[in-house]
Amino acid sequence: MDSVFSIPRPQCKWSDVITTLADFAIVTYTVDPERLAKCLPDGFEPDVYQLTDGSNVAFVSAVPFRDLDFRFAGADWARFSFGQTNYRAYVRYRGQRCVWFFGTSLATLFVNIPRYLWQLPWHPAKMNFATEWQADHFTKYQLSSTSPGANVELSMVSTDIPAGTLDGFMNDEETAEVLTHPLVGYFRRRDRKLGSYSVWHERLVLRRAQVQKAHFELFELLGLIDRGAAVHSALVQKTTEFVVVLPPRVV
Repeated sequence: MDSVFSIPRPQCKWSDVITTLADFAIVTYTVDPERLAKCLPDGFEPDVYQLTDGSNVAFVSAVPFRDLDFRFAGADWARFSFGQTNYRAYVRYRGQRCVWFFGTSLATLFVNIPRYLWQLPWHPAKMNFATEWQADHFTKYQLSSTSPGANVELSMVSTDIPAGTLDGFMNDEETAEVLTHPLVGYFRRRDRKLGSYSVWHERLVLRRAQVQKAHFELFELLGLIDRGAAVHSALVQKTTEFVVVLPPRVV
């Protein structure tokens, strides 16, 4: 079976998006699989893993970053910059690993285009990234974001430790494949239909970060975590390029 890391870059259509993501982070929590199952539509189930303490858990992540040059392949001259946070759970659909998107916060007026054109569950936000980097290591990473039902406060300290094997996974490869390289995602459209889209990117080269403060209101309102819940892991990369295959399709 081919690795997800061996999938070639797609030939972009005019409607596909290419964007450089900066201050890219994956902040992950362990959650009760039964709680997560209640948040998923029929046909989706939590991808369950066992921690070293013997407990069975599912994972959800908040993924904040800054789009530096968001543009459609057919209009490369029109580029936009804004902050974004994706909220996802690691699940299985028809036996295949994928992610379920609870929603996305977007710090730009253009959020209304995907909201109404494609019925994406994307919501307006105000975001303030305060980051400083020396080469590929950050010396400061702070994020404050306000969005209805999805306020965020995040502060992290850098480490020199590569992502490696995180608790609950067999090895480096499984860690990377599940947490950092999901290429297909599903979501509930604003018109309540089931939607899906895919992405492509090179294998990420992430380092672990130590979380000083993390508050993701959306996960609390969904009943997945309690206020002040400990983070399972935080991974950070200075920049990476993503291709987003659009338009999304109705499943």
